[in-house]
Amino acid sequence: MRPLHFQRYLFTGLLTFVPIWLTWVVFKSIFSLLSDINLPWVAVLFDALATQFPDTLGRLRLDWLISLLAFVTTIVLLYLLGFAANRVLGLRLIEAFERLIDRIPIAHSIYGGAKKLMGMLQNKPSGTQRVVLIDFPSPQLKSIGFVTRVFHDADGVELAAVYVPTTPNPTGGYLEIVPLERLVATDWSVDQAMAFILSAGAAVPDTLPFSVAGTRAVPAPPDARG
Repeated sequence: MRPLHFQRYLFTGLLTFVPIWLTWVVFKSIFSLLSDINLPWVAVLFDALATQFPDTLGRLRLDWLISLLAFVTTIVLLYLLGFAANRVLGLRLIEAFERLIDRIPIAHSIYGGAKKLMGMLQNKPSGTQRVVLIDFPSPQLKSIGFVTRVFHDADGVELAAVYVPTTPNPTGGYLEIVPLERLVATDWSVDQAMAFILSAGAAVPDTLPFSVAGTRAVPAPPDARG
């Protein structure tokens, strides 16, 4: 095989492998996160059943199988939680839980912030765009960010709290406080921005739906003002 053919096939193999690898990294992260929620008690329950039925379940005592069962259990519980949250009884239980959380100083801040963030990502803002560009990590560079709230400083200047997720795992990121006049508006939806981030910029059209040169202030979302 000639060196040119080797380099071409190696490069083609790399281009084929990278999307698969990125998909696997994101899926593995989500799988581990969800399976770890119920893994302890699922492992204990499986061991107890394996002790009672050693000839059948005892042979199936495999780590990957227990992790898979914990993952499926979490998915089912999340579905049931979502189903209950849309019913009167479920809403009352959630309200009772939130009243309990409000009495715990640190916990209520974490829960309240996380709830607002999830609501922001789920609901489409009206009259403005949530996805923006900011000068990060330097004035010469731009990063995709999500406006989570708008407030004022001591001089009355409007500032925006902007969450800048990392690529390809958006669960980590940076929180930047940026003057509204320094934000660059886009007409992307949250889903489009997340696809751009997860694909490391590959999932993007040839023409971007914003102008980097034409910076303009982004008005605050109605549900984001203090």
